[in-house]
Amino acid sequence: MKTVLMVAEKPSLAQSIAKILSRGNMSSHKGLNGACSVHKYTGTFAGQPVHFKMTSVCGHVMTLDFLGKYNKWDKVDPAELFSQAPTEKKEANPKLNMVKFLQVEGRGCDYIVLWLDCDKEGENICFEVLDAVLPVMNNAHGGEKIVFRARFSSITDTDICNAMTRLSEPDHNEALSVDARQELDLRIGCAFTRFQTKYFQGKYGDLDSSLISFGPCQTPTLGFCVERHDKIQSFKPETYWVLQAKVHTNKEESLLLDWDRVRVFDREIAQMFLNMTKLEKEAQVEATSRKEKAKQRPLALNTVEMLRVASSALGMGPQHAMQIAERLYTQGYISYPRTETTHYPENFDLKGSLRQQANHPYWADSVKQLLAEGINRPRKGHDAGDHPPITPMKSATEAELGGDAWRLYEYITRHFIATVSHDCKYLQSTISFRIGPEHFTCSGKTVISPGFTEIMPWQSVPLEESLPTCQKGDTFAVGEVKMLEKQTSPPDYLTEAELITLMEKHGIGTDASIPVHINNICQRNYVTVESGRRLKPTNLGIVLVHGYYKIDAELVLPTIRSAVEKQLNLIAQGKADYHQVLGHTLDIFKRKFHYFVDSIAGMDELMEVSFSPLAATGKPLSRCGKCHRFMKYIQAKPSRLHCSHCDETYTLPQNGTIKLYKELRCPLDDFELVLWSSGSRGKSYPLCPYCYNHPPFRDMKKGMGCNECTHPTCQHSLSMLGIGQCVECENGVLVLDPTSGPKWKVACNTCNVVAHCFENAHRVRVSADTCNTCEAALLDVDFNKAKSPLPGNETQHTGCIFCDPVFQELVELKHAASCHPMHRGGPGRRQGRGRARGRRPPGKPNPRRPKDKMSALAAYFV
Repeated sequence: MKTVLMVAEKPSLAQSIAKILSRGNMSSHKGLNGACSVHKYTGTFAGQPVHFKMTSVCGHVMTLDFLGKYNKWDKVDPAELFSQAPTEKKEANPKLNMVKFLQVEGRGCDYIVLWLDCDKEGENICFEVLDAVLPVMNNAHGGEKIVFRARFSSITDTDICNAMTRLSEPDHNEALSVDARQELDLRIGCAFTRFQTKYFQGKYGDLDSSLISFGPCQTPTLGFCVERHDKIQSFKPETYWVLQAKVHTNKEESLLLDWDRVRVFDREIAQMFLNMTKLEKEAQVEATSRKEKAKQRPLALNTVEMLRVASSALGMGPQHAMQIAERLYTQGYISYPRTETTHYPENFDLKGSLRQQANHPYWADSVKQLLAEGINRPRKGHDAGDHPPITPMKSATEAELGGDAWRLYEYITRHFIATVSHDCKYLQSTISFRIGPEHFTCSGKTVISPGFTEIMPWQSVPLEESLPTCQKGDTFAVGEVKMLEKQTSPPDYLTEAELITLMEKHGIGTDASIPVHINNICQRNYVTVESGRRLKPTNLGIVLVHGYYKIDAELVLPTIRSAVEKQLNLIAQGKADYHQVLGHTLDIFKRKFHYFVDSIAGMDELMEVSFSPLAATGKPLSRCGKCHRFMKYIQAKPSRLHCSHCDETYTLPQNGTIKLYKELRCPLDDFELVLWSSGSRGKSYPLCPYCYNHPPFRDMKKGMGCNECTHPTCQHSLSMLGIGQCVECENGVLVLDPTSGPKWKVACNTCNVVAHCFENAHRVRVSADTCNTCEAALLDVDFNKAKSPLPGNETQHTGCIFCDPVFQELVELKHAASCHPMHRGGPGRRQGRGRARGRRPPGKPNPRRPKDKMSALAAYFV
């Protein structure tokens, strides 16, 4: 029988789809990468019996990046990134070995059915999968079609089975539009980001951001926030006056009347009107009206509206809300959450979706009443031609989902029920009064039929005082007329919901990428999220936007990115050429980049006002090896050392603490060493600021501390403190932390493995001798006599922490709380297990190192 390979976007989706199509009659096993499962069953395909094999990827298989030296900031002029720098597609997550996994599963298969998400990103992943799988599949015979695309909007039996019977082809144009967006964002973003990061971090010490990033969508997003900030700062309050009248309807009740003039900005004029009315004793009814009005039910729910409500009403950030929605979708609770459509197609089974909620404890009564009386057809919204609106696909309870997942699901379900409910109808009554020459009004609302507001009570018509029954010419006693002094107020900072609206209006980002752009400006310290999820720009965000306006306003205005998005959509529709759009857009931004570089002094003038130069920032910490003066430690992101005398800046490991290391100096350059630590239960190691930035040996890379230094005699180096190969990673070496006593630690210099050992030992040293069994360096341990764990009250012992039974009882394996991002592994690393004097010859297998990682832990740290 022939074999059909089927690929979904996530492991959970693959399992759900396979379970539906096989009716639960399938076998499953883990794939070679350990992350994706493979589900097998038999069935029919194209009228013939076949073996089905369903598996998945984990999002994008490939990612776009620059080749070789173009990834190194110091080696390349950022201007070269626009055209000269070659790019390549490489695995998005090398640890998953996704290409190899797909090839293993696809080898010998005859057909492939792609169950990726049905949006542009999903189409792009389709072709990433095909690039990996097609070369190893069986060849088609006689032009036979072997590639199929399943299109679906929810994980329900009906939708999945229908998709399987209506297979189509993947859309190459949509995939190309994603390729174009990726390349534009990579080239434009990296060029601007590298230039302005190097320029400003080389001059200022308190920017408090590790990356001064620019993005074609991210920067206009920030621009909206700063524009609102500028309006707040430039706002000048004005005083105005209003008249407020009160009339008595009976002895106990009264009505407050609104002045028809609303307000005046001249106190003397307001006083004149007050004088003309306050002597009047009666208010005469000039007119009455009673009108029946309707509050429309909401349009069907799309992604942008869901994100708006999640932020404004549920207090969830857009990215968090999107992650929850995706999880609800993969679990089958809602339909696909990325859609621009607010209109249900004519053949959509609204009653079927509504029946799923008929027994829910919270809204069963409303649903049953709708089903009995007949549902109301949803309002006609916008049909973007992608997916149906977000709809609940099965019932769920609070206990089943819990937390934010339940709150979002509850909103989605209530919104759906509201779309098929009736409009809210109410009676609006208005009475117009005349007091002397001035006219006043009061109005009230009375609900006739609550309609959809029963299921969405927060949308209900507010309860107001009922107005008295009266006719034209009736009079009421005036209680008082007074003049109130008020001031105009500035607008507030943008909420996330308002920002999402602006981004959608101006075409910045897509329904899928809008949350990412908002999250980025928060992560970069350009804005902070205040109470009510309002976005307040930081000094850095404000200065950047003002600088862009000063140099080239189009870099921050939404117009140019909106035009690019339109071109990308034309590629997706097959109406524009991929290469022409790419070339034209890159040419525009290349010219803008050169002008930006030439004009950077304009932005720098604004930076000088808001931030301190490096020389005036930080506190003295360690001595420079060149001038022997103190360098200043700048703690703000990115943390670094700066020598104002030499005008040199040295980067440091991030995400930890830095302190002086016993005033010891590097034997190579005379710089004082500093100690980096991730915390008491984490890792720590000394480093030379100069060697960390300028590797002294060929087998070292930038960003290596003393625990990776191959100096043969330095007491702080890997050669003197290295013990043996890490039990978890391939390239790491376990190194003694000489500063950790009396709670001694041995830590891997590549991954985050930490072994706590020999607590209360007086001294621990790495011996020159090595273990006869595993060739790891031996440790000499001296214990305090009162706390020695050694047998016979011995205080000294020399042995191997891997093989010595005495030491094995005193070692506890942990994982460090954090690990700085500049750790790198690679084949250029020192390959020895321990010290240079006793290391195993290259290529010689180690009999004590089990192949399986878990076996390694069991063998070494029982």
